[in-house]
Amino acid sequence: MPESWVNSGVDLHLELAGTGPRRAALRQALREAIQDGRLGAGTRLPPYRSLAADLGLARNTVAEAYSELAAEGWLIARQGSGTRVAERPAPGKRVRVPKKAPAASGAPTHNLLQGRPDISSFPRNAWAASTRRALTAAPNEAFGPGDPQGRIELRTALADYLARVRGVRTSPENIVICAGFSDAIRLLFGGGVIRGKLAVEAYGLGFHRALLAGADVHTVPLGLDEHGSRTEELDGLRGVGAALLTPAHQFPIGGPLAPARRIAAVDWARARGRVVVEDDYDGEFRYDREPIGAVQALDPDHVLYVGSASKSVSTALRLGWMVLPERLVDSVLSVKGERERWTSVVDQLTFADLITSGAYDRHIRRMRQRYRDRRNRLVDALAAQAPHIDVTGIAAGLHAVLRLPPGTETSTVKAATWLGLALDGLAGYRHPGAATAPWDGLVVGYAAPPDHAYAAALDTLCQILPHPP
Repeated sequence: MPESWVNSGVDLHLELAGTGPRRAALRQALREAIQDGRLGAGTRLPPYRSLAADLGLARNTVAEAYSELAAEGWLIARQGSGTRVAERPAPGKRVRVPKKAPAASGAPTHNLLQGRPDISSFPRNAWAASTRRALTAAPNEAFGPGDPQGRIELRTALADYLARVRGVRTSPENIVICAGFSDAIRLLFGGGVIRGKLAVEAYGLGFHRALLAGADVHTVPLGLDEHGSRTEELDGLRGVGAALLTPAHQFPIGGPLAPARRIAAVDWARARGRVVVEDDYDGEFRYDREPIGAVQALDPDHVLYVGSASKSVSTALRLGWMVLPERLVDSVLSVKGERERWTSVVDQLTFADLITSGAYDRHIRRMRQRYRDRRNRLVDALAAQAPHIDVTGIAAGLHAVLRLPPGTETSTVKAATWLGLALDGLAGYRHPGAATAPWDGLVVGYAAPPDHAYAAALDTLCQILPHPP
């Protein structure tokens, strides 16, 4: 007789805690059953229909929970053999990499690099549903040559969403769709829309600095302290045509730009006929403070707002947006050319539906809680195993900065590499023209590792941290 859940000799007891979404509760219950050893490696789980009937859930709810746990590495689904528990370390044992043995060549064992969202949490079902609705509703002309400004459906959805969530003041006519922040840099500076030197923060992505250097843009670093970039220094700079800032959550050190410095940046742009480019790279993910609105709302004529779906949904989408002062729209479109080259019309229509249907808000709320839990586990691990290490920049975003004793950053990064732990030292983000770093540090991304490997990643992180003096 074919094996069935009834006669397979396996029984399963799950308690779905809380009053929230049943799928999330089922995922958590299965994770806990695997973690405490009740579901050992290789155990075959019941079919969707059987478990759904036992728990009083919809079959799709169970199927989606299985699929998400498989994507995270907890389960393995194979045609003809059902869904089984994946191999993993024995319960109760902590994974430790030998302290004197180098990690194997190739990919690192643990990835704590910043800027990487949880790829296993891509909203597959919501995206598929939005794609179906968007394709059904799209007019025939949508499938012709792409409008370089972007689909009106998406620009309209973004104008409403950004006003509601980030306080941005705009209309669909002032929004231009692009392929992410890097594409925005190419269009604005490589295309000559903004000319002159560019004031930047003392710390930022070297990749962005390389793009600007490739466009022959000379960057001038602003000072940085606990209140953010010293925008009062803008008045003393000559030949600067714009300032590029991350005011909601300074990258990578963290912390919002102080109100007085926001005003100073806007006053400078207004008085000199310049612009502030606002990079709102992770504005949706805030945890321990009230939302901080966009600087753009202070003066839409002199602040250019840039956002993307890279952190909130996936870097694979290559989908971003520029909210421009009206006088710059035609100049940007002239640089883009007659057709959209990079951003898929289908992705634009789908993302527009994701926003207007409310699915994007639900996804953001779910990910905000997930990343907050990840952040809390990092903080708790440091408190327990390395209480002498200060952690900063944790009120928002997908990464934290760990302050190290002076002179220990280079050796700590080398130790991380030796143990197969991928992360960055703070010095790599410093502008070459900025003052010497005030302190050593590590930039630790906590969003990307799969759940089953996160504890081991944190354990390895705590191993490589310097001991107290």
